Amino acid sequence: MDSELGFHSLRTETKERVSVEGSLPDWLTGSLIRNGPGTFNFPDGNAVDHWFDGLAMLSRFSFIPEDQQILFQNRFLQTDSFKSARKGNFDGGFATGQTTLRARLKTFFSEPYDNTNIIAERIGDSFYALTESPRSVEFDPRTLKMKDHFEYDGEVPTGQLHCAHYKRDPTTGSLIAVDTEFGRTSKYHIYAIDSPQDRSHIASVETEKPAYMHSFGLTPQYVILTEFPLRLNPLRFLKPGTQEAFIQQFDWEPNRGTVIHLVDRTTGTIKASPVLEPIFGFHHVNAYESNNGQTVVFDIETVPDNSSIESLYLENLRAGQLGSLAGKLRRVIIELAPETDSRYGPEAPKTTTEVIYDDGTALPTVSPAQWNQKHRYIYAMSLDEPITEWATAVMKHDIEQDTTVEFAGVCDYFTEPIFVPSPEAEHQDSGVVIVVGLDVETEHSHVLVLDGSSFTLRAHSRLPVALPFDFHGRYFPNVRAQSAWVRSTAVPVSKYSYTAWRHGRGISTGGSRRVPRLCSEIFRFPWWRDALRLKPLAARYFTLFAPSEVEVGCNIARDSSHLKPELKLWFNGW
Repeated sequence: MDSELGFHSLRTETKERVSVEGSLPDWLTGSLIRNGPGTFNFPDGNAVDHWFDGLAMLSRFSFIPEDQQILFQNRFLQTDSFKSARKGNFDGGFATGQTTLRARLKTFFSEPYDNTNIIAERIGDSFYALTESPRSVEFDPRTLKMKDHFEYDGEVPTGQLHCAHYKRDPTTGSLIAVDTEFGRTSKYHIYAIDSPQDRSHIASVETEKPAYMHSFGLTPQYVILTEFPLRLNPLRFLKPGTQEAFIQQFDWEPNRGTVIHLVDRTTGTIKASPVLEPIFGFHHVNAYESNNGQTVVFDIETVPDNSSIESLYLENLRAGQLGSLAGKLRRVIIELAPETDSRYGPEAPKTTTEVIYDDGTALPTVSPAQWNQKHRYIYAMSLDEPITEWATAVMKHDIEQDTTVEFAGVCDYFTEPIFVPSPEAEHQDSGVVIVVGLDVETEHSHVLVLDGSSFTLRAHSRLPVALPFDFHGRYFPNVRAQSAWVRSTAVPVSKYSYTAWRHGRGISTGGSRRVPRLCSEIFRFPWWRDALRLKPLAARYFTLFAPSEVEVGCNIARDSSHLKPELKLWFNGW
C-alpha cells in the first residue's frame, strides 16, 4: 500500500451529512474536532518541507444518532500564516525554510507564529486552535470559522515557546499550561488557566539550556516536566544572518540524560529531579499518584533520540521512507522518600522505568474519565518496529492483563484514536473509540466508531474527501450537530407531510417544493403557518431545543417520544 495520499494537499472545504453504516450509541451526540495540516503546497509553487508545518485545518464530526448520520465539515483557519502562504510569502515554521534575525525577533517579540495546527481546546466558554507559539486562534465550533487571534497580556509570566498540549484538572476544570521563556537565564513557567485572560502562576523553573517539550504530565499534586536532552542555547537566535529552521537550532546532548522535574502545584517548589537515560518523546499519556502521594506514576511514549523529527520530512513520508524506530510506551515510577528531620536533607527518590508495550505506537491516548487517575487502557496507532509504513491498525492495550487487541479493516491507514466514555460507564472501557481512517483505493476517508470494550467496529461513514493525516482531536459533548444544522422536521397532517431541513442551497419541503430561506427564519415560512392550520392536525407537539451554543432547531412529531425535553409548547387547533 501507498500512504502518500495521506500527505496530499486538500484544496476544498466541505460540509455534508453522511449516512452511517452500523449503529451509533444514542448518547453519542457531541462532536469530535480534529486539527492538523490540511495543505502543504501553495499557489506560487512553493511548499513546506515538514509534516508539522502544513497549514492548519479543522475537521468536525458531529454525531446524530437519532438519524444515524454524521455531520462532517472541514475548514482552513484564515491565519496570517495561511494568508502569507497563499501570497507566496511563507516565512517557514517548525522545520521548514530558513530565518533571518529580523524574522526571528518578530516571531519572538512582536508577532508570534500563528499556524495553529496541533489541537483544538476549550478555554472557558471559547474554543481555540493551538500550536507551540503563545499566539492561539479562537474559532467558532459551530462553523469552524476563525474569529480572532489571542495572546495573553496579563501579569502572569509566560514565554516564547508553548507546550501545545494543555492538561485539564478534572477536579477543578482548570487547564494547566507550560511555557518556555528564553533569556540569559531561561525559565519554564507553569500556570493555571480558567479563562483566556484569567491565569494564576504555579511555579517557574530555571534552566541553563531549555529542552524541547511538546507536552508534560499532571497529577493532583504535581506537574511533571520532562527535559529531554534536545537542548537549545537561546543566544543563537540573536546571532545575525540566516539560520536554519527553528527545531534545527536544538542540539542532541545525550550526556545530559533526561531530567524529570516533579513540581509541587501548591508550593511551586521542585520535589524531585531524577535523571533517566537519554530518550526523546512528544507525548505524555497520563499520570497519577499512589501510596498517599508518595509514589508518582506516569506513562510516556518515547524513542531513543530525536531522529524521528528528521524522518517526518515530507520527502521521506511520501516516499515511504520513514526510517526510524516507532514509539515505545514507557512507564516511569518515582517513589518519593518520606519527609525527615535529617541534617542531610531528604533521601533521593527511587526511580524505575519499564516498557509496558513491546511493539510500536504513535499518538497514544487514554479515556478522559481517567485523567490524573490510575488508568487501565491505552489507545494508540499501531506501528511496526522499525516503522515500514504508516499505521495500518489501531490498538487497545490492557496494562493490568498485559494484553493487546488491534482493529484493522475498512481503511488502509489510521490516525489518532479518541476514547469517549459512556455517560453511564460501569468499566473504564465502557464507551466508544473514534478514529479517522484513509481508504487509498477509493481515495476517501472514513470515520469509524469502535466499541470500547470489544474493540470491534460498531459504525462507520465514508467521508466525501480524502483527509490528509492530521495530529490531534478532542471530543466536545456540548458541540452538537444542531449547532450548524436544523434536524429533519416533519409536520404529519392528514395526507401531507412537510419536512424542512437545511441542505446546501436552502430548505427542502415535502415533494419538489423548495423554499430559499435560512433555518433561522423557519418561523417566517408562510407554508409553515398554513400547515399548522390544516385539519385534522396529527402533530401534537412543537419542540424548540437549544443546548449550549446551539442554534434554533425544531421538530414536530406525532408523540413526545421523539421530542427534546428542553422546551415543549402544547398546541391544539392552530
